[in-house]
Amino acid sequence: MASLRNKAVSGIFWTFSQLFSIQAIIFVVSTILARVLSPSEFGIIGMITVFNAVGISLMDSGMTSSLIRTPNPTHRDFSTVFFFNIAVSVFIYAIIFFSAPFIAEFYNQPILKDIVRVYCLSFVLNASFATQKARLTKDMKFKTQMTITVPSVIVSSILGIFLAYSGFGVWSLVFMQLSQILLNSVQYWIRSKWVPSLVWDKQLLKTHFNFGYKLTLSGLLNTIFSNIYQIVIGKMFSPMLVGYYTHSSRMKKIPIQNLSNALDRVTYPLFASVQDDNVRLKKMYKELMCMVFFVVAPLMLTLMALAEPIFRFLFTEKWLPAVPFFQIMCITGVLYPIHSYNLNILKVKGRSDLFFKLEVYKKIVTVVLLLITVRHGIAAMLWGQVASSVIALIINSYYSGKFLSYPLGEQLKNVAPILIVAAFSAGVTYAMNLLLKSYQASDILTIIACCILCVLMYLGISVLLKFPYLAQIKSLILNRKNRKKKK
Repeated sequence: MASLRNKAVSGIFWTFSQLFSIQAIIFVVSTILARVLSPSEFGIIGMITVFNAVGISLMDSGMTSSLIRTPNPTHRDFSTVFFFNIAVSVFIYAIIFFSAPFIAEFYNQPILKDIVRVYCLSFVLNASFATQKARLTKDMKFKTQMTITVPSVIVSSILGIFLAYSGFGVWSLVFMQLSQILLNSVQYWIRSKWVPSLVWDKQLLKTHFNFGYKLTLSGLLNTIFSNIYQIVIGKMFSPMLVGYYTHSSRMKKIPIQNLSNALDRVTYPLFASVQDDNVRLKKMYKELMCMVFFVVAPLMLTLMALAEPIFRFLFTEKWLPAVPFFQIMCITGVLYPIHSYNLNILKVKGRSDLFFKLEVYKKIVTVVLLLITVRHGIAAMLWGQVASSVIALIINSYYSGKFLSYPLGEQLKNVAPILIVAAFSAGVTYAMNLLLKSYQASDILTIIACCILCVLMYLGISVLLKFPYLAQIKSLILNRKNRKKKK
């Protein structure tokens, strides 16, 4: 038990270190690029994001997840999955390559033909190190992954900024993305110290595929429908509006989805290690979900309250039309950790069939709400997203609640006090924002003053109400420091 906890503490520490390092870099780079490039250029990339994401989902086929949950995978397991991923990625890239003219015609943007063909090379590059990454995740070697990812992000970001200032426009975003993946690939091959053998075990392939293909179909549905708004906006509106939507979505994902994804990388193998002990699994699930929600809820609600001065200060006034989009998206961001952990329970229990079944139900809801709201404009579509997220939360929690005897009502009861305190703190912060705006205070002064007020109020009320989450976070940090000293 102690060993498992130590692994969890170490994994969380290094994953968060990687997260915050990368997000700090991405935040700075996004700010610089948003000042140099136009919303339309971001919109062009936003139009093809779905094709890249779909290709990556199909390439992996959920088989790396199967490797991670397999108790003792062999070299033959990893080699078989590696060559399968490579073969599928090349096949998918070929399809996208020849479909590029039709994609450009669909959006009525001729430049997309060449951009799609270059940008989607990322399929093959991602496939080249997916198995090596799975091995490191399986062994919970997140420190190694951090020292791979951070340098890649730094170098590719410098390249992207240089190209943007050199007048490459939208191509600066393309080459920044590809260079990062290429650098990741090279380093994973070197640092993982694993090279595949020329083996192809049909039985092992069948085993991993039978588990993985359901996750793939679920991931494929989720990818398509996560990007369906960009597809519809790109088809019906201008690239500029796609740019506003895409940039708002990216800003929301920086603090929330990447945070949850980082935790997923730790919690999935961690949950998998106790998958047959429902009591321990529920306890671990509850603690982690509440701890993450304690951080996420005030963060997203405060960003929502301060969206206008933040966007104006960071990206200039040309991005202010994106503020209402971002504020609505922040509401869905608050719910994201609960979604994520409920779905992880299904995966560790090996119920990829249920995972896929629930995805189908949720996508039906998404389509219905999209059809209802699309004729009323982008704002209505985003409120439809909020409604879809609430319904999806009910769907996601149904089976996981049954497996752990931890239904949605009990989950919401656990996080409700956190949400109330976070909402109150954000509300006071918004009032302060309006007050400072009436006195024509500068944006940077407004942001700093309001953030200090919100943090002091939120933490102060949390201490008065004796929330345990501050102590838990402190314990994680201290445990990490103590383990480091012992070494």
